[in-house]
Amino acid sequence: MEVKIGVQHANRELVLESEQSPDEVQQAVAEALSGKANLLQLTDDKGRRVIIPADRLAYVEIGEEAIRKVGFGAI
Repeated sequence: MEVKIGVQHANRELVLESEQSPDEVQQAVAEALSGKANLLQLTDDKGRRVIIPADRLAYVEIGEEAIRKVGFGAI
């Protein structure tokens, strides 16, 4: 699933592919924004951690889970 994160005062957004479910990502964002956690911590599909201070978050866009299609088919 693709997650795009906008950070205040940064020219580019962070884009990562995560194996976390959309609900898990939403829960982490909600905890960071509510003050329960000072950092937003997500893990990408290669096991790397992305850590962003919660007070610097501009937006988080959670994409749909990608379903990989294999083979040839009629469109």
